Formats: sequence, C-alpha cells, structure tokens
Amino acid sequence: MKTYLVTGGAGFIGSNYVHYMLKKYTDINIINFDKITYAGNLENLKCVEDNPNYIFIQGDICDRELVEGLFAKYDIDYVVNFAAESHVDRSISDPEIFVKTNVLGTSVLLNAAKKAWETEEGFKRGKKYLQVSTDEVYGSLGETGYFMETTPLDAHSPYSSSKAGADLLVKAYFDTFKMPVNITRCSNNYGQYQFPEKLIPLIINNCLSKKPLPVYGDGMNIRDWLYVEDHCKAIDMVINGGRLGEVYNVGGHNERTNIHIVKTIISYLHDNVDLAIDESLITYVEDRKGHDRRYGIDPSKIKGELGWYPETKFEEGIKLTIKWYLENKDWMQNITSGEYQKYYENMYRSKLT
Repeated sequence: MKTYLVTGGAGFIGSNYVHYMLKKYTDINIINFDKITYAGNLENLKCVEDNPNYIFIQGDICDRELVEGLFAKYDIDYVVNFAAESHVDRSISDPEIFVKTNVLGTSVLLNAAKKAWETEEGFKRGKKYLQVSTDEVYGSLGETGYFMETTPLDAHSPYSSSKAGADLLVKAYFDTFKMPVNITRCSNNYGQYQFPEKLIPLIINNCLSKKPLPVYGDGMNIRDWLYVEDHCKAIDMVINGGRLGEVYNVGGHNERTNIHIVKTIISYLHDNVDLAIDESLITYVEDRKGHDRRYGIDPSKIKGELGWYPETKFEEGIKLTIKWYLENKDWMQNITSGEYQKYYENMYRSKLT
C-alpha cells in the first residue's frame, strides 16, 4: 500500500483531495499533517476520521524534528504539499508568516524527504514530492494570452512571491539532487469546504446575512476558475504519471470577472432563496495593493501528456457550490464565528464606500 503524506489536509483543497483519494482508492494510506490554523477545519474530514486508511497528525511543516519523525516512523511514498498561508490580503498585512510557512516550511519538507529517500545509488524508486502551487506566481496578464509552464515568474504580492520562492526551491532539489518532484500550478479553485475569506464563499455568506458584498476596484479583475474536484484529479494524475522535474499548469478555461462571479451568486440566491438578495448589496471598495488584473492558464501540457481535462463547467460547478453552502449552514456558522468575523470587520469595514 502506498502512503501519502498530505500536508495542509484540513484546509480547503487539501480536505477535498483527501476525500477524493479515499473515495477512489482502497489500497492507500493517507497521513494528514496539518497545523490547524484558522483556515484548517477537522469538520471537513469528519466522515473519514474513522477510515482505517486515514491518520490525522497535528503539526507545523516548519517543525523540523516533528517532520523528520514522520518520515522515520512511516514509509512515506508521496508528499503532497498543500500547506500554505494563501490569502493575499493577509500577506499584505503580515508578509513574514507567509515567508516562514511557504518557503521555510517547504524547505523543511524537502530536506526531510531527501534524507529519507536518498541512497548511495540515488533516490528510492516510487517516491515523489509534489508541490501544489498557484498561477499567481506568473504575475498578471494583459487582455490576451495565457500562462504557460515556460512563462517567467513575476509574482507581485508577498503571498505569490513566497509561493514562487518555494517553487524555485523544489526545482533546485531536482536540478541539484535529481530528487523526484513535480510542481502543479492551478487557477482559482472553488467548491465545498472553502474558508469564507475567499470570494465565492464570502459572497454567499454575506448575501445570506444581508451584509455588504465587497468588490475590489471596478470588479473587472479576471480569474480562471477551476472546480476543486477537477484539481484533485489533476494532482492524482501528476503524482502517478507526471514526468519527474516537470511543472504542470492546471486551469479550467473558465475565465470570469469578479463582478460576474458576484452577480451570478446574487442571481441564484435571489431566484432560489430570498427575493431580497439583490445587487444593491454590492459595495465597491478600494482596490487591493498590487492587484493583478487577469490570470489565464493554458493547460495543454497536462492534457496532452496525462489526458487530464476539467470535467466541471463553471455554470454547473457554481450551482453545486452554492447548494453545498446552503445545505451546510451549520458548517458556515461554525467557521465564521470568532476569528473570521474579526478579520472581516477589520479588513472591510474601513474600506466600505
């Protein structure tokens, strides 16, 4: 049985990946290693906590002794590193924690894996480290064109810069040591279990509470949206079939402006939940510092080499996502109490115009 060390497995994409893998495979073990910060929630994994093929261990990827202890105790075949500070606004207000978690934490994981997997003849067969990264490391696009794996890195925020730094470390371990690695760079994910500081769950939650819907600048920033389960499928395919040392872009070809996303959610909730939910809730706020205008990914490489494609059209995925949040209001209420509420008040109240 293959053993996966999934770091950040209690977060949004990580928990979806754990669900996906345990549903697809019965002959794997998953060690979920998560610090459980504000964005990590074990409620996301309640239905698998008794699965004999699943183990949860609380810890920080920056804790070298603890991480090396995991490799000493378990015969880990694959590392899938989701663990990261990921919210751009938070990186602007507190850059240092992003450098620590995203760069130093990645270094600790790489060193521990190298120590456990390297032999005098090279690396043990069947091992791989996969770094889950983001299209934000490429910077911003103009009105046309797409990010390709060969696009130069041009990160603009402390968050994306820290992810770019981590990517370069991973690449260096392949170039220098021939360590078996891959990097995936995905576009904006959406779906169930996403912490409501991110656009889609934030707008859903605020609509239901009749709170202002903060939209940065003119709302015309464009993102490529990818349903989270399609992303999980891509990671699985890269782990099993990706060429060593390669980067794979994972995008949905679902480019939408932020204001389109907001109005789509409003329209669905207005028609299906409450007629009082309408566009009067939209409140334009001062634009984010260093706000990239457009992201768009060319996923031709992963399609051509591995046969991956995004199965979920945005029009279908956004309805599935909204319905999930409507059916899991207790989850939303639990996660939005406390720290998130303070964050929301501090981040947006002073910006409302």
